[in-house]
Amino acid sequence: MNAQAAGPAVRRLADWSAADLADLADEYGTPLYVTDLDRVRENATRLRAAFDADTDDVDVRYAVKAHTGRAVLETVRESGLGAECASAGEVVRALDAGYDSVQYTAVNPPAEDLDVVLDRWRDGAEVTIVAGARDTVTRLRERGFDGRLAIRVNPGVGAGHHEKVTTGGHAKFGVPYDRAAALVDDARADFDVVGIHAHAGSGISGDDLEAHRELVSRMGDLARSVGPLEFVDIGGGFGVPYREADAPLDLDAVADATKDALGPVDATLAVEPGRYVVADAGVLLTRVNTVKPVDDEGSTGSVPVVAGVDAGMTTLLRPAMYDAYHAIRNLTDQRPERPVTVAGPVCETADLFCEERPMPAPRRDDLLAIGNAGAYGYEMASTYNSRPRPAEVVLDGDKVRLARERETIAGLTALEVDR
Repeated sequence: MNAQAAGPAVRRLADWSAADLADLADEYGTPLYVTDLDRVRENATRLRAAFDADTDDVDVRYAVKAHTGRAVLETVRESGLGAECASAGEVVRALDAGYDSVQYTAVNPPAEDLDVVLDRWRDGAEVTIVAGARDTVTRLRERGFDGRLAIRVNPGVGAGHHEKVTTGGHAKFGVPYDRAAALVDDARADFDVVGIHAHAGSGISGDDLEAHRELVSRMGDLARSVGPLEFVDIGGGFGVPYREADAPLDLDAVADATKDALGPVDATLAVEPGRYVVADAGVLLTRVNTVKPVDDEGSTGSVPVVAGVDAGMTTLLRPAMYDAYHAIRNLTDQRPERPVTVAGPVCETADLFCEERPMPAPRRDDLLAIGNAGAYGYEMASTYNSRPRPAEVVLDGDKVRLARERETIAGLTALEVDR
């Protein structure tokens, strides 16, 4: 697997063709998600190369929750990555996209989720269930499951780009480290216990990498103490550079440090990247509909201006949810810069994509592109305010096709029952 096939380490928003994006917006309307499947392939190739996934020592599994679109899942599968699912819906999507084996990481799983997943298992799908509580193991036993089981461990170490996605140290996730070995031993009587699992958090980079290495080290110690295992899964969470000046993650160095921290184990190392695979493969296109200076209507120059757009927190939640930074580019004209606040149509102060960021002075009907929208973009979209979710197109080489139709208001009310 050659390095050239993996493409550049990061794709910036400036690397997208403004003319091509404008053509897509004209044809399909806005807001519009655009996903480049070639970039998904490049990122998957880079991950496999960094972790030497062509050997039997490492298994790279895609965290499906980052983007569940059928086209993306099929592309990831064809690129040689497995599927790690966080819900019954994701399990069904992955199997329907051609996977014959999946991992289901069950976090406080609703009964319906367990029942759906076990129905697929009984129908012949190879499903590995990761249980993060003794109670979950009991519920699986009560349902007659005796298949592949892994135990999720809380190693007491967490990291991530925001406290809301730092999972490794929170009691919600996994069996306490000092109780994990006993649960593994107990579960072996009724299940095929194949692995142990832990996850530090999401968007890990920079100083967070040290915490991640500590998590991996603890999992290596645990693996050596519990006896034969098929795999040790240390999660994913590899960060991507959302800010233009941020350097890309040195993935080769991360892979080497991970293997070194794990130490010698008689098991496959499993990793679960999601964001890294799809983040820079996607952009969100949105059009300006309202422009107003912050003070008087006649102000020009350096006075901040609000640009109202047709996308909002219902379209891309990350800025409102995590105070996340996304690069924004005006694709229409290059004008003198001024401080611009890009605001959506939702009646919430949090419905902002940026505040007073220097960019070309906007005008009504300008087309804006929001970068790194491929991960947790469409996935976290909602119909709050009864706003239909956007359409999505995928680019595949020189082909363009509609992957998801734009929702309609009629579609939003179709499930309502008039009694």
